[in-house]
Amino acid sequence: MERISWISDIIVVVSPENIETMKTIIEKYGHKRVTVVEGGITRHRSIFNGLKVFAENEFSSHLLQKPEVVIIHDAVRPFVEEDIISKVVMAAKEHGAAGAIRPLVSTVIASAADGCLDHSLERARYRASEMPQAFLFDIIYDAYQQCTDHDLDYGTECLHLALKYCKTNAKLVEGTADLWKVTYKRDLYAAESIIKENLSQQVCVITNVKETLAQVGFLLPESLKSQIKVEAISISLSKNDSCLQNIISGQCYNYVCVNEKRCALQEIQELVDMLEKSNIPLLYPVVLISVHLDISENNSFSIGMEDLTTIKKFAREAKKKNILVYGLLIQYKTSL
Repeated sequence: MERISWISDIIVVVSPENIETMKTIIEKYGHKRVTVVEGGITRHRSIFNGLKVFAENEFSSHLLQKPEVVIIHDAVRPFVEEDIISKVVMAAKEHGAAGAIRPLVSTVIASAADGCLDHSLERARYRASEMPQAFLFDIIYDAYQQCTDHDLDYGTECLHLALKYCKTNAKLVEGTADLWKVTYKRDLYAAESIIKENLSQQVCVITNVKETLAQVGFLLPESLKSQIKVEAISISLSKNDSCLQNIISGQCYNYVCVNEKRCALQEIQELVDMLEKSNIPLLYPVVLISVHLDISENNSFSIGMEDLTTIKKFAREAKKKNILVYGLLIQYKTSL
């Protein structure tokens, strides 16, 4: 949620025994706009505690500004995209409440007291309620204030509370396949696979403005475009370059720097510094490939190996920052 600039505050509701752990994580990764709140013994009680941060002093050292719309999401759906969040929020502004839904993938049945089949539901008529959900704050807070203990202890559907207590009929928004829940241990492996696949889907190719490198800088991205998303920029690395800063802030994890300068570690160091300050290597490793294109007339293999040895030493230090640096030497000679 923090990557979405138009979300003003993020309330993280956790169990009492995990509050200090969560605060440590927030501090370690430099998260902003985040308030940690102690959860309750059930889902609804935890959500209610989160809402109280905007209305009751006892749940926070200071009241946060009450939002027009509040989004409710759960951490077990980590792959939600901004597009579906935006659609749900806009629908909530218009209808008072809205939630993402998905088609049922299995038929729902009810069992009788003797353990035999009582009846089944017609799958095509029903949908699975997913997250995120969004509400006008006054509606959902009023609904929770009217809840009975039975609602708070046994209920699970926020949209139902808005309908039951505030007569607000939620707008249902068709969700995407990435709203699935990480529920079982096997789901963690699937989630890890998705993260790794996403991280490998984009590469930023950086070259300087020399003519020879411009050709390489053009051919390399063109050869990659059929497989991954490529951001190609032709610049001299600079901390003030807005284009590169935007790519880094967009959380690109793969970089190829093509340079003809012998042992151009200064520019590579500048890029490493930029990546480190962005905090993106804290979560996942960043891959940085330094391509040294040697086009000098007097190039030699021994000098090239010295350059790669220097890069190897530099890479050891960068690895401590979770930035994986690789060196590639290409000796290029033109034929007469």
